[in-house]
Amino acid sequence: MNIPDLVTWLQERTALNILSEEVLRAIAPLLQQKHLRANETLVSANTGADGLYILRSGRAESYYSSLLPGTVINQEALLLNQLVSQTIITLSDCELWWLDKNSFTELVTQYPQINQAFSQQLLTEINELSNQLIFTQERSLILRPYLVTKAKRGIIGRSRYAQRLRQQIKEVAKTRESVLIFGEPGLEKDNIAALIHFGSPLRRETIIKVNCNTIQASGAELFGRAGGKPGLIEATGLGTIVFNNIQELPTELLQPLANLIQQGVYTPVVNSEQPSPTPLKSQARIILISEKTIPSIDSLVAKTIKVPPLRVRKADLEDTVNYYSTLISRAKGREQPEITPEALRRLQGYDFPNNIRELHNLVDRAMVQLGQGNLLTEEIIWPSQSKKKQFRWNLLNAYPQLRHFLRSDWWPTRINYGFTLGVFAFIVVILFIGPQTRDSNFALNLFWAWWWPLILVGFPFVGRLWCAVCPFMIYGEVTQKLSLWLFPRQLKTWPKQKAEKYGGWFLFGLFTLIYLWEELWDLPNTAYLSACLLLLITAGAMIFSAIFERRFWCRYLCPIGGMNGLFAKLAITELRAQQGICSAECTTYQCYKGGPQKGEGLATLGCPLYSHPAQLEDNRDCVLCMTCLKACPHRSVELNLRPPGIELWTTHTPRVYEVALLFLLLNGVFLHQLPKLLAWLNLNLSLDDFTIHGCLAIAALTLPLLIPVVGYLNIRLISNSIIKLKPRSFVELAYGYLPLVLAANLAYYLPLGLTEAGQILPITMTTFGVNITGLPILVAHPAVIAFLQGVTLLLGFILTIVLTQKIAKQPLTLLLPQHLSCLFLTVAFWCLH
Repeated sequence: MNIPDLVTWLQERTALNILSEEVLRAIAPLLQQKHLRANETLVSANTGADGLYILRSGRAESYYSSLLPGTVINQEALLLNQLVSQTIITLSDCELWWLDKNSFTELVTQYPQINQAFSQQLLTEINELSNQLIFTQERSLILRPYLVTKAKRGIIGRSRYAQRLRQQIKEVAKTRESVLIFGEPGLEKDNIAALIHFGSPLRRETIIKVNCNTIQASGAELFGRAGGKPGLIEATGLGTIVFNNIQELPTELLQPLANLIQQGVYTPVVNSEQPSPTPLKSQARIILISEKTIPSIDSLVAKTIKVPPLRVRKADLEDTVNYYSTLISRAKGREQPEITPEALRRLQGYDFPNNIRELHNLVDRAMVQLGQGNLLTEEIIWPSQSKKKQFRWNLLNAYPQLRHFLRSDWWPTRINYGFTLGVFAFIVVILFIGPQTRDSNFALNLFWAWWWPLILVGFPFVGRLWCAVCPFMIYGEVTQKLSLWLFPRQLKTWPKQKAEKYGGWFLFGLFTLIYLWEELWDLPNTAYLSACLLLLITAGAMIFSAIFERRFWCRYLCPIGGMNGLFAKLAITELRAQQGICSAECTTYQCYKGGPQKGEGLATLGCPLYSHPAQLEDNRDCVLCMTCLKACPHRSVELNLRPPGIELWTTHTPRVYEVALLFLLLNGVFLHQLPKLLAWLNLNLSLDDFTIHGCLAIAALTLPLLIPVVGYLNIRLISNSIIKLKPRSFVELAYGYLPLVLAANLAYYLPLGLTEAGQILPITMTTFGVNITGLPILVAHPAVIAFLQGVTLLLGFILTIVLTQKIAKQPLTLLLPQHLSCLFLTVAFWCLH
């Protein structure tokens, strides 16, 4: 290349064009050609510059940037007499012009304008860098409140919905087109927007999220002001702007946003007296998030992603729960728990109106409630109530003194340990050593003529209240405390899965044996045998209390507790908790786990039945001990009046073993009236023969079940041939008989309560061998007893019809066979009584 061409090349292609032509003509003859191969070091950092290099062809790079032909190298180091600041390596074969250091120094001395020109250029660069730094700082201040630093997580799950959502995110991330992410609340749509941005080629650019309900109606925050502070669009540059909840955007900004989406332009805000400025071009990518459709905006968006709600992604629930429990376990430094199949099924039966957000909160709450356990059971991981609390009246708010009493030591601790503990032992002793017939032993009178009628009358009003003061479990608690004091150890956790599967059948079998024992050995009129029955149940409570924590016997195995839990479903009272308070405010769950005093909440050992009041769906698993009421610091626990049995047609879960117990209690009424039943059927069979008596007792406990079964078979026949409507299952409809079962048992015990119970004073004297005449007795007239029995059975029949209709929610014609079965049973009970 000749000298004139080289001068022209220096003027057109290099930064030396700031020098005069005279200087360039002086430089050109001094330049020497050099050739370097790829991956050779041109200059090294922190070394002295050996001369000035000008890249003629090829490519090189430094730590900071790539160098193209025309780049001048070592200029600043030579002029300022400094070390080279960066290492430069060739990326390809390169040709360079080189001017040695001594020649360059002589030229600078000969031509002072070289120093002046480069000093001016350096000052200009410094000003540009300063301006750029100021803009960057201003931009950072503008964007800081809106920055999204990373995506929270990927899309969890293996369902086809999750797979399709992942694919949609990948597809839209490849483009710069606008996107609408549409879906219900709680789906973490903003996280999907972050996944789109960070999966795109411009992932290193800024992403911001703007909540549309906080944007000024003027739009100055978004579009900036003409001649003033830049807006978010300008500050974002090539990044991504996420408009969260676009349905809450001020209506004044809908059209400007439409222009931004459709044309990619926006207009800065000006005062009314200023002329309208020229629209500016936006470089940012627009992502909209919406829970409602906005036709004027939705139609302009290039891509739409509809996020499926959690209720249609039930296959992803297990993966999602495991993901959140893993995160929480790692944060707490503990082993990750497993979710039981029962808990998972319970979650799958819930619709999650707040979707993933609600599930996350649920798992978080469950992990706190779990304590040191390793299983997320259905008692621990529980969704919100799916049924609204209707027709409830909180007695604790209406009667503050009731709240004060139930939170005091009197209920039930002082009653149990100051009265029941000693009285029960005294009763058992009297049953063993006192007279053996009911007309001469007051303890036997109390058990059969007082306790049975009163507890049956109490079920519709107070549910399982008896279990709170039950002597069986009081001795179980004493055994548990005493055994732990003598042999310190860790009590076993409940084998919940086995207990749920077999516990109900165990108590059913135990209740069957009690019925047969009562009938064949005449327990109601034999004191020591009644004492043995009480001691056997107490022994069961004591043994299992010494093995398992809390009241395992009460919840799963006690036959009396099973009956109480069944009839408690009909009660007009319930203990529950305010779901919103438990979810939003509670973090300790002391009502469930126990713990020290916190605020208004007292120190307790936690629910003896491992039930959380906010997750109760029926009265079966609540003994009204009020431990949760004492422990709760937020006044969440309620003692409500409600429509009787409302849980049976709202939140109830049918169980086969409960239905078996229900019909056992129904058949037990026929067993109690076995002599009358034989006379009614004209069967001349002697009950003095033990074998015959035993066979007849078993028949009485089984054959009456045929009446409800035949009724259900007729329902199936009608549904298949006439109505063409699928009926409810037998187990579901069987709960409709519950009022009649309770009424029939009460009708049987009414004569005892209205005759023998009123003779308690003379019987008590007789027990201790004291004969005092003239003691008061209260005995109802036989006509009154018959009337009350009839009213009880009639009321039970009516309520059974109503309850069956409420449970089934099907036409009366379809359920007519069951109603006729109920009528037949009612007539049979009346004839036997």
